[in-house]
Amino acid sequence: MSRNEPYQPDAIAAQSVDARAQFITRTYTHLFGAIVGFTMIETVLFKMGVPQRMFEQGIGQTTWFVMFGAFILGGWMARAAAHRAKTLFVQYLALVGYVCLWAGMFLPLLYFAQSQPGAIESAAFVTLGLFAGLTAIAFFSRKDFSFLRTILMWGGLCAMAAIIAGMVFGFTLGPVFMVAMVALAGGSILYDTSNIIHHYNERQYVGAALELFASVALMFWYILQLFMSRD
Repeated sequence: MSRNEPYQPDAIAAQSVDARAQFITRTYTHLFGAIVGFTMIETVLFKMGVPQRMFEQGIGQTTWFVMFGAFILGGWMARAAAHRAKTLFVQYLALVGYVCLWAGMFLPLLYFAQSQPGAIESAAFVTLGLFAGLTAIAFFSRKDFSFLRTILMWGGLCAMAAIIAGMVFGFTLGPVFMVAMVALAGGSILYDTSNIIHHYNERQYVGAALELFASVALMFWYILQLFMSRD
Protein backbone atom coordinates (compact mmCIF):
# COMPACT_ATOMS: atom_id res chain seq x y z
CA MET A 1 0.00 0.00 0.00
CA SER A 2 1.34 3.42 -0.91
CA ARG A 3 1.58 6.39 1.40
CA ASN A 4 -1.23 8.13 -0.50
CA GLU A 5 -3.50 5.07 -0.29
CA PRO A 6 -3.21 3.77 3.29
CA TYR A 7 -6.05 1.26 3.08
CA GLN A 8 -7.09 -1.47 0.69
CA PRO A 9 -10.41 -0.68 -1.06
CA ASP A 10 -12.25 -3.30 1.00
CA ALA A 11 -10.58 -2.44 4.35
CA ILE A 12 -13.03 -1.54 7.08
CA ALA A 13 -11.39 1.89 7.46
CA ALA A 14 -12.49 2.71 3.91
CA GLN A 15 -16.14 1.79 4.56
CA SER A 16 -19.02 3.89 5.84
CA VAL A 17 -19.45 4.77 9.51
CA ASP A 18 -22.37 2.33 9.80
CA ALA A 19 -20.34 -0.49 8.27
CA ARG A 20 -17.44 0.16 10.65
CA ALA A 21 -19.75 0.27 13.64
CA GLN A 22 -21.42 -2.98 12.60
CA PHE A 23 -18.07 -4.70 12.10
CA ILE A 24 -16.76 -3.60 15.50
CA THR A 25 -20.00 -4.68 17.20
CA ARG A 26 -19.87 -8.09 15.54
CA THR A 27 -16.21 -8.57 16.43
CA TYR A 28 -16.60 -7.81 20.13
CA THR A 29 -19.87 -9.74 20.36
CA HIS A 30 -18.05 -12.80 19.03
CA LEU A 31 -15.15 -12.17 21.42
CA PHE A 32 -17.60 -12.04 24.33
CA GLY A 33 -19.22 -15.24 23.08
CA ALA A 34 -15.81 -16.95 22.89
CA ILE A 35 -14.99 -15.95 26.48
CA VAL A 36 -18.38 -17.13 27.73
CA GLY A 37 -17.96 -20.39 25.78
CA PHE A 38 -14.48 -20.90 27.28
CA THR A 39 -15.87 -20.35 30.79
CA MET A 40 -18.73 -22.78 30.21
CA ILE A 41 -16.41 -25.48 28.84
CA GLU A 42 -14.10 -25.19 31.84
CA THR A 43 -17.04 -25.30 34.25
CA VAL A 44 -18.43 -28.46 32.67
CA LEU A 45 -15.04 -30.18 32.57
CA PHE A 46 -14.35 -29.41 36.22
CA LYS A 47 -17.80 -30.61 37.27
CA MET A 48 -17.10 -33.86 35.41
CA GLY A 49 -13.83 -34.20 37.31
CA VAL A 50 -11.68 -34.29 34.17
CA PRO A 51 -8.66 -32.37 35.61
CA GLN A 52 -8.57 -34.53 38.72
CA ARG A 53 -8.62 -37.74 36.67
CA MET A 54 -5.84 -36.36 34.45
CA PHE A 55 -3.52 -35.92 37.40
CA GLU A 56 -4.55 -39.16 39.08
CA GLN A 57 -3.47 -41.01 35.95
CA GLY A 58 -0.28 -38.97 35.73
CA ILE A 59 0.93 -36.67 32.96
CA GLY A 60 4.43 -37.35 31.71
CA GLN A 61 6.78 -35.17 29.68
CA THR A 62 5.78 -36.92 26.45
CA THR A 63 2.12 -36.11 27.10
CA TRP A 64 2.97 -32.45 27.66
CA PHE A 65 4.90 -32.35 24.38
CA VAL A 66 1.97 -33.91 22.54
CA MET A 67 -0.49 -31.46 24.12
CA PHE A 68 1.72 -28.47 23.34
CA GLY A 69 2.32 -29.63 19.76
CA ALA A 70 -1.40 -30.25 19.21
CA PHE A 71 -2.17 -26.81 20.60
CA ILE A 72 0.32 -25.06 18.29
CA LEU A 73 -0.74 -27.01 15.19
CA GLY A 74 -4.45 -26.78 15.98
CA GLY A 75 -4.15 -23.05 16.68
CA TRP A 76 -2.40 -22.44 13.38
CA MET A 77 -5.09 -24.38 11.50
CA ALA A 78 -7.91 -22.59 13.32
CA ARG A 79 -6.45 -19.16 12.60
CA ALA A 80 -5.94 -19.99 8.93
CA ALA A 81 -9.50 -21.29 8.60
CA ALA A 82 -11.04 -18.34 10.45
CA HIS A 83 -9.37 -15.86 8.10
CA ARG A 84 -9.43 -17.72 4.80
CA ALA A 85 -12.56 -19.91 4.80
CA LYS A 86 -15.24 -18.61 2.46
CA THR A 87 -18.18 -19.90 4.49
CA LEU A 88 -19.22 -18.61 7.90
CA PHE A 89 -19.85 -22.16 9.07
CA VAL A 90 -16.18 -23.10 8.69
CA GLN A 91 -15.09 -19.83 10.31
CA TYR A 92 -17.32 -20.56 13.30
CA LEU A 93 -15.97 -24.11 13.51
CA ALA A 94 -12.47 -22.64 13.62
CA LEU A 95 -13.40 -20.24 16.43
CA VAL A 96 -15.13 -22.96 18.47
CA GLY A 97 -12.22 -25.35 17.92
CA TYR A 98 -9.72 -22.73 19.01
CA VAL A 99 -11.67 -21.96 22.18
CA CYS A 100 -11.72 -25.70 22.95
CA LEU A 101 -7.95 -25.90 22.46
CA TRP A 102 -7.38 -23.11 24.95
CA ALA A 103 -9.85 -24.70 27.38
CA GLY A 104 -7.83 -27.93 27.24
CA MET A 105 -4.54 -26.12 27.81
CA PHE A 106 -5.95 -24.20 30.76
CA LEU A 107 -7.21 -27.29 32.62
CA PRO A 108 -3.96 -28.08 34.51
CA LEU A 109 -3.30 -24.44 35.34
CA LEU A 110 -6.81 -23.82 36.66
CA TYR A 111 -6.67 -27.09 38.60
CA PHE A 112 -3.65 -25.88 40.57
CA ALA A 113 -4.96 -22.31 40.81
CA GLN A 114 -8.00 -23.58 42.74
CA SER A 115 -5.76 -24.17 45.74
CA GLN A 116 -5.03 -20.44 45.97
CA PRO A 117 -8.27 -18.64 46.88
CA GLY A 118 -8.92 -15.53 44.80
CA ALA A 119 -6.09 -16.14 42.31
CA ILE A 120 -8.37 -16.90 39.35
CA GLU A 121 -10.74 -14.03 40.08
CA SER A 122 -7.89 -11.54 40.63
CA ALA A 123 -6.14 -12.61 37.42
CA ALA A 124 -9.39 -12.31 35.46
CA PHE A 125 -10.01 -8.83 36.88
CA VAL A 126 -6.49 -7.60 36.04
CA THR A 127 -6.71 -9.11 32.55
CA LEU A 128 -10.03 -7.39 31.93
CA GLY A 129 -8.65 -4.07 33.15
CA LEU A 130 -5.54 -4.26 30.97
CA PHE A 131 -7.61 -5.32 27.96
CA ALA A 132 -9.99 -2.39 28.45
CA GLY A 133 -7.09 0.05 28.84
CA LEU A 134 -5.23 -1.17 25.76
CA THR A 135 -8.43 -1.18 23.71
CA ALA A 136 -9.12 2.40 24.76
CA ILE A 137 -5.58 3.42 23.76
CA ALA A 138 -6.01 1.91 20.30
CA PHE A 139 -9.45 3.42 19.69
CA PHE A 140 -8.81 6.89 21.08
CA SER A 141 -5.35 7.33 19.59
CA ARG A 142 -6.45 5.88 16.20
CA LYS A 143 -2.80 4.96 15.74
CA ASP A 144 -1.89 2.16 13.34
CA PHE A 145 0.05 -0.40 15.39
CA SER A 146 0.82 -2.65 12.43
CA PHE A 147 4.54 -1.93 13.01
CA LEU A 148 4.30 -4.27 16.02
CA ARG A 149 3.90 -7.31 13.77
CA THR A 150 7.62 -8.02 13.38
CA ILE A 151 8.26 -7.45 17.10
CA LEU A 152 5.41 -9.80 18.06
CA MET A 153 6.57 -12.50 15.65
CA TRP A 154 10.13 -12.36 16.97
CA GLY A 155 8.94 -12.26 20.58
CA GLY A 156 6.63 -15.20 19.95
CA LEU A 157 9.42 -17.30 18.44
CA CYS A 158 11.75 -16.50 21.34
CA ALA A 159 9.03 -17.34 23.85
CA MET A 160 8.27 -20.64 22.14
CA ALA A 161 11.96 -21.54 22.14
CA ALA A 162 12.20 -20.75 25.86
CA ILE A 163 9.10 -22.82 26.66
CA ILE A 164 10.34 -25.83 24.70
CA ALA A 165 13.79 -25.53 26.29
CA GLY A 166 12.16 -25.45 29.72
CA MET A 167 10.17 -28.58 28.91
CA VAL A 168 13.21 -30.43 27.56
CA PHE A 169 15.75 -29.45 30.22
CA GLY A 170 13.33 -29.25 33.14
CA PHE A 171 13.89 -25.67 34.29
CA THR A 172 11.16 -23.27 35.38
CA LEU A 173 10.55 -19.98 33.61
CA GLY A 174 10.32 -17.38 36.35
CA PRO A 175 8.34 -14.20 36.99
CA VAL A 176 10.50 -12.12 34.64
CA PHE A 177 9.48 -14.35 31.74
CA MET A 178 5.84 -14.16 32.83
CA VAL A 179 5.91 -10.35 32.91
CA ALA A 180 7.55 -10.32 29.47
CA MET A 181 4.77 -12.56 28.16
CA VAL A 182 2.10 -10.28 29.63
CA ALA A 183 3.78 -7.40 27.80
CA LEU A 184 3.85 -9.48 24.60
CA ALA A 185 0.13 -10.25 24.99
CA GLY A 186 -0.53 -6.55 25.55
CA GLY A 187 1.28 -5.73 22.32
CA SER A 188 -0.83 -8.35 20.57
CA ILE A 189 -4.02 -6.72 21.84
CA LEU A 190 -2.87 -3.35 20.51
CA TYR A 191 -1.95 -4.93 17.18
CA ASP A 192 -5.23 -6.85 16.88
CA THR A 193 -7.33 -3.83 17.83
CA SER A 194 -5.45 -1.68 15.34
CA ASN A 195 -6.24 -4.22 12.61
CA ILE A 196 -9.90 -4.11 13.61
CA ILE A 197 -9.91 -0.33 13.22
CA HIS A 198 -7.78 -0.07 10.09
CA HIS A 199 -7.12 -3.23 8.12
CA TYR A 200 -9.64 -6.04 8.36
CA ASN A 201 -12.47 -6.12 5.87
CA GLU A 202 -16.09 -6.26 6.98
CA ARG A 203 -16.32 -10.06 6.44
CA GLN A 204 -13.46 -10.89 8.82
CA TYR A 205 -15.18 -10.34 12.16
CA VAL A 206 -14.91 -14.02 13.18
CA GLY A 207 -11.17 -14.08 12.48
CA ALA A 208 -10.74 -10.74 14.26
CA ALA A 209 -12.56 -12.09 17.33
CA LEU A 210 -10.38 -15.22 17.30
CA GLU A 211 -7.18 -13.15 17.26
CA LEU A 212 -8.39 -11.00 20.14
CA PHE A 213 -9.42 -14.07 22.11
CA ALA A 214 -5.96 -15.57 21.61
CA SER A 215 -4.30 -12.42 22.94
CA VAL A 216 -6.63 -12.15 25.94
CA ALA A 217 -6.21 -15.86 26.77
CA LEU A 218 -2.41 -15.52 26.58
CA MET A 219 -2.47 -12.52 28.89
CA PHE A 220 -4.77 -14.29 31.38
CA TRP A 221 -2.54 -17.40 31.31
CA TYR A 222 0.55 -15.51 32.46
CA ILE A 223 -1.18 -13.09 34.83
CA LEU A 224 -2.71 -16.10 36.58
CA GLN A 225 0.73 -17.67 36.88
CA LEU A 226 2.06 -14.45 38.37
CA PHE A 227 -0.64 -14.51 41.04
CA MET A 228 0.10 -18.17 41.75
CA SER A 229 3.83 -17.48 42.10
CA ARG A 230 3.36 -15.02 44.95
CA ASP A 231 3.47 -17.73 47.61
